[in-house]
Amino acid sequence: MSKHNHWLFKSEPTCFSLEDLKNLPDATEHWDGVRNYQARNFLRDQIKLGDRVFFYHSNTAEPAIVGIAQVVREGYPDWTAFDPENDHFDPRSAPEKPIWYMVDVRFVRVLPRPITLAELRGIPALAGMALLNRSRLSVQPVREEEWDLILKLAGVEE
Repeated sequence: MSKHNHWLFKSEPTCFSLEDLKNLPDATEHWDGVRNYQARNFLRDQIKLGDRVFFYHSNTAEPAIVGIAQVVREGYPDWTAFDPENDHFDPRSAPEKPIWYMVDVRFVRVLPRPITLAELRGIPALAGMALLNRSRLSVQPVREEEWDLILKLAGVEE
């Protein structure tokens, strides 16, 4: 059993792509703007340093898992919620009583080939995967057996 958990983070590539993450200084960025309570709870309470993340490009012609990132800072208040100039501003959230949280992730690798949503849906062993059942959630857990199977499909050995 792995000592780390696995996750899937969704991002629209026109907003923030795996390439964007890869090209940042230290290939590291905060994962901000999550405004769903269940996803917030994962970010705040469950996602830990060293956890691995599938980077999923959503809202594209072919949504797909395209790469891997790693959590390099555990949950902390999402300061974009405090900034009235930011798209993710939430007037109910304040530094002394934050509502929203984020983590920092670092680029690990591009998958040798994207694993599309259509391909994932065609695999009976993945029928229980959160992505295939609660696909609106932008931060989702991935069970270890799902993680391993998807890596195998992509041609990655860890």
